Amino acid sequence: MARPLLALSGVSKSFGAVAALRDARLELYAGEAHALVGENGAGKSTLVKILAGAHAPDTGTLMLDGRPLVLSGPADARAAGIAVIYQEPTLFPDLSVAENIFMGRQPLRSLRRIDAAAMRARTRELFERLGVHIDPDRPARGLSIADQQLVEIAKALSFDARVLVMDEPTAALSGVEVERLFAVTRSLRDSGTAVLFISHRFDEIFSLCQRITVMRDGQWVSTDPVEALTVDEVVRRMVGREVSTLYPKQDSVVREPRLEVRGLTRHGIFSDVSFTVHGGEIVALAGLVGAGRSEVIRAVFGIDRYDAGEVLVDGRRLPRGNTSAAIAAGLALVPEDRRQQGLVMELSVARNTTLPRRWSLSRLGLLSGAAERRFARVWADRLRVKAARLTDPVATLSGGNQQKVVLAKWLATEPRVLIVDEPTRGIDVGTKAEVHRLLAQLAAEGVAVLMVSSELPEVLGMADRVLVMHEGRLVADIPRDRANEESVMLAATGQGGAR
Repeated sequence: MARPLLALSGVSKSFGAVAALRDARLELYAGEAHALVGENGAGKSTLVKILAGAHAPDTGTLMLDGRPLVLSGPADARAAGIAVIYQEPTLFPDLSVAENIFMGRQPLRSLRRIDAAAMRARTRELFERLGVHIDPDRPARGLSIADQQLVEIAKALSFDARVLVMDEPTAALSGVEVERLFAVTRSLRDSGTAVLFISHRFDEIFSLCQRITVMRDGQWVSTDPVEALTVDEVVRRMVGREVSTLYPKQDSVVREPRLEVRGLTRHGIFSDVSFTVHGGEIVALAGLVGAGRSEVIRAVFGIDRYDAGEVLVDGRRLPRGNTSAAIAAGLALVPEDRRQQGLVMELSVARNTTLPRRWSLSRLGLLSGAAERRFARVWADRLRVKAARLTDPVATLSGGNQQKVVLAKWLATEPRVLIVDEPTRGIDVGTKAEVHRLLAQLAAEGVAVLMVSSELPEVLGMADRVLVMHEGRLVADIPRDRANEESVMLAATGQGGAR
C-alpha cells in the first residue's frame, strides 16, 4: 500500500500509576475506513484524545504525510486536518447551525463585521457536498443527535479535514439515521478522506470498514483486512479469551407476580398499557425508536406522572409520580443515559455506589468514608468494576465500568423488580456478556427483570417473554419459544402481533 496519511508508533500514555496506552500503533490511509475496536478500558478513548490534540503522548511518534507531527492542542489537530466526531456532539444550542460550524472563524466584511450571508452560503455548500438538507439558520437546539453529528462533519469539512475520527457515532441513532450517516461517511471515504471508525457494533464495522485494528489493555493486538476476520475472531482478540456465551440465559422458576401495570395511559405518549412481570422472569420491552418504551418505564418508576391506570408491586398500588415510594416498594431503574441520569460524574465510585443506601449506612446521621468504601468494595468486586481507587471520580472510568457502577448502585438496594433501559448500549462485548450473566443470575434468584432494548439479538437471547410496543400501544406479548426476528419486527411495525 502507499504511505499512510497518518501513522502512530510506539505511543504510550500514563495517568499517574495507570498506563492507558503502551506501545500503541495505528496507520490510516487516504480513502480508507479503518475500524478501531477493543473492550472499554482498552485505550481507544485515550488514543482518540491524542489524535485530537487533547493529550500529549509520553512516548512515541505521530507522522502526517511522512513528516513528524507534534500536537500542542486541539487547534494544532484542526490545522493538521484531523477532526473528531464524538458520540455526543457539543454544539452551542442557542446559536444557528451556520454559527456553530464557523464559530471563531466567521467570514468578515469591512470593519470586521460578520458576513452572515457568506457564512450561510458556505454552510449550504458544505451540506450539498454531504448530500443532506439542514437549514443554516436553524438553531442547534432541537436538532436530533444524527443531525448534530452531520453539523459536526460539516464543521470538519470546513477545516478541510483529511482525517475524520468517528467515536461511537451511531450509539444513539435509529436504523434510518445510521444509513444516512454511513452514506455521508462512504462519500467522504471515497473522496480521499481517511476515516477512523470506533464502534461496538460489528455489523456496522464489517459493512463500512476495510481494515480492523484490535486493542487490548492499552496495547496494539492486531491489524487485518475485514475479509480475513470473523466476528468471533475479533471478539477473541478483544477480550483475550473465548466469550462462549454472550446470552447466558439460565432456566429459572417463574414465581408470583411482582410488577403489575394496568391500563397505564399518558395522553399523547402511550395508551392503555397493561402487563405483568413475575419473579424469576426476564421480560423484554421491544419496539422501534419512539414507540414509547422508555416513557412507560419512567412512568412506572414514578419519574413521570401518568393520566390513568395503576402500577402494583407485590399487589400493593404505588402512588403516581413518587420515585421514593417506588424505591421503598423494591423497584430499581437503571436508566438509558448513564452519564446524565445514572451517575454524578464528579463524585467518587464509592459515593455513587452508596447514594441510594446512604441513610441505612449512616450512624446518627453520619456516614464515614471507611464504611462507604467497605460497602462499595463488596459491589465493585461482585460486578468486577475496574477502578484504580474507589475514591476516584466515576468520570475517570471507561463506559463499561460506569455502567457496572450504575448497576451496583441499584442492586445494592436489593430490589424485587429491576428495570434496565438499554443496559448494554455503548459497552464492549466482554462487559456485555458480564451484564447478561448478572441479569440471568438475578432472575434465577427470583428478581423480576424488565429490560428495554433496541438490540434484537439481546431481546431474543435473554427474554422469557417479549412485549412489543407500536406507537404508544402494547401490541404483542410473545413467549420465548415463538419469539424470532420476524415476529418481533412485524409487531413493532404494526403489521402483526400476538397478545
